[in-house]
Amino acid sequence: MVNPNGSRSSSDLANRIKNRRARVAIVGLGYVGLPLAVAVAKAGFRVFGVDMDSQKVDSLARGVSYIGDVPSADVASLVQSGVFSSSDDMATLSRVHIVVICVPSPVTHNKAPDISYITTAAEQISTRLASGQLVILQSTTYPGTTEEDVRPILEASGLKAGTDFHLAFSPERINPGDRVYSIFNTPKVVGGVTPECSELARQLFSAIYGKVHVVSSPRAAEMTKLLENIFRSVNIALVNELAMLCERMGMNVWEVIEAASTKPFGYMAFSPGPGVGGHCIPVDPFFLLAKAREFDFHTKFIQLAAEINESMPQHTVGKVADALNSRGKPLRDSTVLVLGVSYKADVEDPRNSPAARIMRLLIDAGAQVIYNDPYVPVFRPSNDGSHPDPNCPNLQSVDLTDKLLDSADCVLIVTAHSCYDMERIVGQASLVVDACNGTGGVDVTNSKVFRLGVGHCAATTLSSPISVPARVGG
Repeated sequence: MVNPNGSRSSSDLANRIKNRRARVAIVGLGYVGLPLAVAVAKAGFRVFGVDMDSQKVDSLARGVSYIGDVPSADVASLVQSGVFSSSDDMATLSRVHIVVICVPSPVTHNKAPDISYITTAAEQISTRLASGQLVILQSTTYPGTTEEDVRPILEASGLKAGTDFHLAFSPERINPGDRVYSIFNTPKVVGGVTPECSELARQLFSAIYGKVHVVSSPRAAEMTKLLENIFRSVNIALVNELAMLCERMGMNVWEVIEAASTKPFGYMAFSPGPGVGGHCIPVDPFFLLAKAREFDFHTKFIQLAAEINESMPQHTVGKVADALNSRGKPLRDSTVLVLGVSYKADVEDPRNSPAARIMRLLIDAGAQVIYNDPYVPVFRPSNDGSHPDPNCPNLQSVDLTDKLLDSADCVLIVTAHSCYDMERIVGQASLVVDACNGTGGVDVTNSKVFRLGVGHCAATTLSSPISVPARVGG
């Protein structure tokens, strides 16, 4: 098929990118796709968003954003000016010069990579693929996906990658809630199936982000994304293990982290917590584990780290049980008030939140579970935080009144939003289990607060509360 827009050569597409005449389609308008669509439109390109969720499409048509990091004012302005529109019609793809795939890439219940959204998107693009188009996969996946899975689907059109059309991979590097690093000041990594493909992708992203780092292949770019998040997974697992050891030894892991953080070289602070969440850290290790097995290679270190992090919800529930037992109460029939169910502080994103597993375990143990989270009005406990659990109905966030804090048998802090008044919470509650150091700056002189990583006979107050971005998605 010849591109109806007349883009046959790389030089023609390069000129369109340079002059902002290239039309860009973003397939998937979620936490990755929508910020990208807005950034591309702000850079001066005409952007067509495509998503099968009609509610998202309708919301964007009204100029209303459903992503916390994307202001509705930005969406409304771009829609009104005509540079951004959204639709659930894949036919839009035949009218553009560049297609960027930003669909979900989860893991199954059995922790197997699920690239079905990627392959489905590729199939839709293939039937509309035109000569000279550039296709960029941005969904997180295992090394080889672009060349081994996406490329054959696209080439079923009769066009050849690197000759008739251009193909590249560029991982997303989004950190929801980060007020310092956004998509505009975070360097982009790209890898194409040919140097020409890489260069076109570089030109596009340079027009949006500024700094772009080109690697030799899509595989290298895919592995880069996994390395970034597996690095964090492994280091979080390390401090999680040390936190559990410090509890046994009657020590305060937060004091140790604070002290170690004074070293200006050779150390990077990570903090323990009730588990890892978000769209990357709980998922990415399993993408690499699955791919490594194809080469008869077992990534034991990475797998062990994932197992440690996955064990933290159980450890947290055990800490709740111990705290209640110290008051002569069993976990069964006790009322546990969970504070914070999003996967990190001050964001509305509950994907893969450890709170889902923690609440499910508490319910299975017979506890009466309620929660408060100003960012997440409705939440469903489940085994993994990403797959709906028919045995656990949706819960609704309750108002955090003094009466509620006082009446709960235990207040469990899973995610310490900045809006929580920890002095008030500790003052009103009869028993607090802190799984994320939210009470680190509160002067606790009695035994009502049980903190993750702190032996209950250890000092519980730091000279200054430490704040390190440990359980951040991205």
